[in-house]
Amino acid sequence: MAEKTYLQAISDGLRQEMERDERVYLIGEDIGVFGGAFKVTQGLQEQFGEWRVIDSPLSETAIVAACTGSAIVGMRPVAEMQFADFVSCAWDHLTTVSAKQRYRAGTAIPMVVRLPCGGGFSGGPFHSQMYDGYFAHCPGLKLALPSTPEDAKGMIVEAIRDPNPVLFFEHKHLYRRVKGEVPDELYSTPFGKARVAREGTDVTVVAWSAMVWTALDAAEELAKEGISVEVIDLRTIAPLDFESVAASVARTSKAVVLYEDTRTLGFGAEIAARIADELFESLDGPVKRIASADVPIPFSPPLEKAVLPQVEDVVREVRELANW
Repeated sequence: MAEKTYLQAISDGLRQEMERDERVYLIGEDIGVFGGAFKVTQGLQEQFGEWRVIDSPLSETAIVAACTGSAIVGMRPVAEMQFADFVSCAWDHLTTVSAKQRYRAGTAIPMVVRLPCGGGFSGGPFHSQMYDGYFAHCPGLKLALPSTPEDAKGMIVEAIRDPNPVLFFEHKHLYRRVKGEVPDELYSTPFGKARVAREGTDVTVVAWSAMVWTALDAAEELAKEGISVEVIDLRTIAPLDFESVAASVARTSKAVVLYEDTRTLGFGAEIAARIADELFESLDGPVKRIASADVPIPFSPPLEKAVLPQVEDVVREVRELANW
């Protein structure tokens, strides 16, 4: 075990899986010589060569189309979008072609699209979006959103090995801010299994990606008031481990869903609806949602903070629910 950042953990997973499987290759804008916009792929072109770490043209459509075709014939491509926001240019290939290929022809399509996502660094409306809600209801796609370095490494390996197209959401705010012990050996973390990030008895907070850390910070504050918060880290939302959510709500009887996407039709709305529908008899209060405002992400740091969910927002809503 060695302490690594979230970024280093992803890079290690890519490198080790490329060493293990020669079918794996990387493609994206400036990922080779430059090492990627965030340096996740730095040094990999020197190790594996320019035919396995490909500097592509500035065309997200071409990148995803190339991945789709090469995956169909047995390669295992890993694409990088410089920012998750740019994947909209490849929308048709992902949702109409890649996601439907197995249904259409019965063939596997093992491809990964890495999506540096999320706000918190004053990137403005074109570099700060969370796209999980857009893709979560598209059958055929898997969505992975790790929150820890250990999961980031294990889940990128699992994504590459999966026979289906996987969207791998890497929160930019976590790249260098979050560190943790990560096994040196190659391993994979199965999809569809949430983890209990913090045990508690009074209120369940369901979160994923960077919002897990917001929930944990809020739980620390609330513990000083005697409120015990259980934090569930979903890790993947497609597939969704609703059983772990249900088990937690059965223990606490109260639920808050915390997500960074916009409040209206973000994936947290689906989770809240399922809790209210399927777990009604376990509940002792309303299901709360905490999410971003339904506006573009501002450049201004104070405005961005006002738009994105903050620790104080979670503390306020959980406190109110705990005293319901």
